[in-house]
Amino acid sequence: MPLGRSGDMDLRPGYKGKKVLITGHTGFKGGWLCLWLNALGAETVGYALAPDTEPSLYNVGGIGDYGKSIIADIRDRGQLLKIMEQERPEFVFHLAAQPLVRRSYKDPAGTFETNVMGTVNILEAVRKVDSVRSCVIITSDKCYENMEWIYPYRENDPLGGHDPYSASKASAEIVVSSYRRSFFSDGRCGVATARAGNVIGGGDWAEDRIVPDCIRSLVNGKRVKVRNPNAIRPWQFVLDPLHGYLMLGLKVREDPGAYSEA
Repeated sequence: MPLGRSGDMDLRPGYKGKKVLITGHTGFKGGWLCLWLNALGAETVGYALAPDTEPSLYNVGGIGDYGKSIIADIRDRGQLLKIMEQERPEFVFHLAAQPLVRRSYKDPAGTFETNVMGTVNILEAVRKVDSVRSCVIITSDKCYENMEWIYPYRENDPLGGHDPYSASKASAEIVVSSYRRSFFSDGRCGVATARAGNVIGGGDWAEDRIVPDCIRSLVNGKRVKVRNPNAIRPWQFVLDPLHGYLMLGLKVREDPGAYSEA
């Protein structure tokens, strides 16, 4: 799929010359999103903590060279609002998160602070900066109550979460729904969430990811350890969900009433 094409829809006219703020640009999906948006001619502003792996896509791919890069914490509401007021983006993609289930057991409070209050902070900034016309919040398919069903979860299935990570993503969904109904019903800015599953692709060196873990084991001459060998999971190539995010960003911009509930 060539950059700039989205099925029959050309993404370039929608993003060319537009300012886009991306939280989590030092991460795996956020880094690829920066690269794609720059290929589309957008002006990107990244806001995230420093990459927490070595190597990282951010450093190897030179992500910081493709736009403005601000190393800061999504939990810092004042700093985030200051940057938003200075940059005045038209599009916002919120990917900054604590993304690991096992880490959420080690640091549940930090997970909720980042994933729930970080979402509150980005929505507060979007609410107060009138340049923003489209805001896409990335959550997770883990936001659904785990019923051990054999079929894929649907958007109208109940939210839930047994582990702190999943619960934090379900909570973020409720936060977005509340803000959308309370502050964005006037159509000034479209706000939508997107729930991706397990993502694979080049540039992912994170812990507790099956492909990077397997490669690390093979490189070090160790037996590959699969934590849940009986689990069946869907996999997505990284550009596939990003393709969806970019399409959703444009649709939300064009018609907030029709697409904000997506």
